[in-house]
Amino acid sequence: MTTGKINVSVDNIFPLIKKFLYSDHEIFLRELISNATDATLKLKHLSSIGEAKVEYGNPMIEVKVDKKGKKLHVIDQGLGMTEDEVKKYINEVAFSGAEEFLNKYEDSAKDSGIIGHFGLGFYSAFMVADKVEIITKSFKEEPAVHWSCDGSPTFNIKKSKKEERGTEIILHIADDSKEFLEDSKISELLNKYNKFMPVPIKFGTKTETLPKPEGAKEDDPAPTQEVDNIVNNPNPAWTKQPADLKEEDYKSFYRELYPMQFEEPLFNIHLNVDYPFNLTGILYFPKLTNDLNIQKDRIQLYQNQVFVTDNVEGIVPEFLTMLRGVIDSPDIPLNVSRSYLQADGAVKKISSYITRKVADKLNSLFKNNREDFEAKWNDIKIVIEYGMLSEDKFFEKADKFALYPTVDESFFTFEELQEKIKGNQTDKDDKLVILYTSDKEAQHSYIEAAKAKGYEVLLMDSPIIGHLMQKLETSKEKISFARVDADHIDKLIQKEDTQISKLSDEEKEKLKTDLETVFGEKSSYTVQLEAMDSDASPFIITEPEFMRRMKEMQQTGGGGMFGMGNMPEMYNLIVNTNHELVSEILNTKTAKKKERLINQSLDLAKLSKGLLKGAELTEFIKRSYEMVK
Repeated sequence: MTTGKINVSVDNIFPLIKKFLYSDHEIFLRELISNATDATLKLKHLSSIGEAKVEYGNPMIEVKVDKKGKKLHVIDQGLGMTEDEVKKYINEVAFSGAEEFLNKYEDSAKDSGIIGHFGLGFYSAFMVADKVEIITKSFKEEPAVHWSCDGSPTFNIKKSKKEERGTEIILHIADDSKEFLEDSKISELLNKYNKFMPVPIKFGTKTETLPKPEGAKEDDPAPTQEVDNIVNNPNPAWTKQPADLKEEDYKSFYRELYPMQFEEPLFNIHLNVDYPFNLTGILYFPKLTNDLNIQKDRIQLYQNQVFVTDNVEGIVPEFLTMLRGVIDSPDIPLNVSRSYLQADGAVKKISSYITRKVADKLNSLFKNNREDFEAKWNDIKIVIEYGMLSEDKFFEKADKFALYPTVDESFFTFEELQEKIKGNQTDKDDKLVILYTSDKEAQHSYIEAAKAKGYEVLLMDSPIIGHLMQKLETSKEKISFARVDADHIDKLIQKEDTQISKLSDEEKEKLKTDLETVFGEKSSYTVQLEAMDSDASPFIITEPEFMRRMKEMQQTGGGGMFGMGNMPEMYNLIVNTNHELVSEILNTKTAKKKERLINQSLDLAKLSKGLLKGAELTEFIKRSYEMVK
């Protein structure tokens, strides 16, 4: 037996490992299984090129819990190690980065992968164990080796009687880590980190029901057998070529990723690139609502089939974090800070590749089956609109497939929309005015007034639409968006012809005074007298587009003037001076009747705008009954 001191210049690195990585100590199992996988795959390579004169067979990795003995075993059938290799890889190489590790992370060690980053993967075992043993036999013709260390810088090495090729690591679980002796906890970790590892992982056995033998009676129980419980799928869909997968394979893999998700995804995007970086994966578009607080962090990031994180911010463009699926890349530096990640050149390339790939897929879906794309639009629009806002390159590509639905459920691309409305919705200043509603029911009367003029009205109801309209107005020439209730319809798209008012200036002044007297000083309405068609509504309440949009944008984050989100609502009351009811109000001699007519007309306008509520609504109903007695 040999006793030696681990080659490290600090007195005892183990308490430091424990201290710095304690918040994420569960990753020890991921690290040990990753090492076992590497050892197995290296053997596969060496045997395939004839360097290892052994039968590769069908190796697996086994995880065993010995609750009584307080031990956890990780066993592989990989390369194994000779005594010299144990000394080199376990005692020396593993600690070559120890000082760098300490210097860099003494103040704030936050990353879960630090240990792996510094070649300390094996030593993560000491986060949960107070003693670790390695029993290993190399594929080379050399004796097996037994190494042990109790968490001090001292280790022991002796010969072992192990006869099978491979490595067994035995963790003597510390008292403060007894949770790792529970089958349920180990199952949870294997499912989280190792669900798609490329080598089969066995954890216990399970009972399998066999088909009944011929001639068995109906009451006879079906025979069963105990089989290895393989916890992973070594060949997940993303590791295969798109040509080898059918639609059902993609759906089946989605169910494997999200067993609690009952809705099918709308479609998927298979990522597969090997230059200038390596990246594979499958992204799924789930059904999405207009809720921007939708659950993000559902994309899982893997490195060579080992789960790393589901916080993919900085790697996946932000607007795509609402999607689901898997990204696997050995080229992403996973063990460094997020700020470093976001500045990293490879990561930026990966992010722009994913953006381009998603845009290309959406474009082909739109071109190949427009009807289906339109049917899915409401479920995917929030991602596309968010992408158009946040990524200029995506905006350029999305211009060809982003849709603008009308209240009549027609869908136009921007170019189609321009072509359709330019003859009728261009104002006197040669500006194209695009009318929209954010609520078909609440703004119904305004929509009807616009449709009576032959205008198209878009239905744009997502929470970020104000920001997107702003972007479209600045990136395209001579267009503006106006919500149908932003002004009287003739003012929204102002043509050359102006109506002549039936009222003189003197009469208008008197009417304004009458109105303001009834409304009182606290009124939130700015009265505007307008000459309009005599069959247009007598009183119309509008919300100025600019002020309302700025307020809405402030509430959905940025884009508005400071503090506007807290401003009171501002409305214009447009009074049609050519309507006979307005003439009647002006000419009514009794003050009481005049006040009643004004209040009734204002309340009807409020009702049309959805503003009549509470006590005002009760008063309106009471007054209405009195008027029809």
